[in-house]
Amino acid sequence: MSQSSDESAYRARALKLYPHICGRCGRAFSGARLRELTVHHKDHNHDNNPPDGSNWELLCVYCHDAEHARQRDLQGRANADRELAPATHNPFAGLAEKLGRK
Repeated sequence: MSQSSDESAYRARALKLYPHICGRCGRAFSGARLRELTVHHKDHNHDNNPPDGSNWELLCVYCHDAEHARQRDLQGRANADRELAPATHNPFAGLAEKLGRK
């Protein structure tokens, strides 16, 4: 089964299990706007799709984007604590010679 068919299968199950309301902002979705409601994996593992839907929540596209941005920010802060190796490339090496100065 391809990823898109897996995705449509768990999305269909989630839409049957849960009310068509964004779990963050509380907006209701129906009709053509139902496509704006997405399935968010609470543990961020898209392979974890239990039949009872316990790893999912329905979020509108805006709240879903905000959730993933928040996760990226948290990961960025965690990575910022790591000591970075100093840069070794010098983009200005030999610049004086290239400009005709010595």
